[in-house]
Amino acid sequence: MRDDGKRTMRDDVLTPRPVRDSQSEMAEIVLPNDANPLGALLGGRLMHWIDLAGAMAAHRHSRNYVVTASVDHIDFLVPVRIGDLVILRSSVNRVYHSSMEVGVKVFVENYIADTAQHVGSAYLTFVAIDGAGHRLKVAPVIPETEDQQRRYEDAGRRREIRRAELDRRRKAARHSPV
Repeated sequence: MRDDGKRTMRDDVLTPRPVRDSQSEMAEIVLPNDANPLGALLGGRLMHWIDLAGAMAAHRHSRNYVVTASVDHIDFLVPVRIGDLVILRSSVNRVYHSSMEVGVKVFVENYIADTAQHVGSAYLTFVAIDGAGHRLKVAPVIPETEDQQRRYEDAGRRREIRRAELDRRRKAARHSPV
């Protein structure tokens, strides 16, 4: 709270916020530098854009710096070509203590043919940090629609799967001769 009695953005950093406050959209036109020799978008470039779109939603929700902790499985469902418009939509699905699961859904629009297709979806985990890299608590997210509630519940199941897989990899690394 400021001296004049007005609230600042920092005052409500831990106030629960609806999913809609984190919703972000980003658009990219695929240029030749983004593509392979056959004119298709490079998978790594799309993954970079997915990371950026996810970070925007995490920043908006946490109102802090965020770092990418993990990216779940990504399938590339349809090719994206030079000249296509890529639309990335993201929002926070669920918040834990200092981490957030963010969903990113990618579409390709051919604005000449007036068509749109789902390219793929990804779930990313971001952690809120301060300028020194210390973890920060994140405000809870409030799902308001049935779809948001489903994504919230699904995020809990995905978290359990991620944790089990991490435990499995840690155990395997302890027993690995290399």
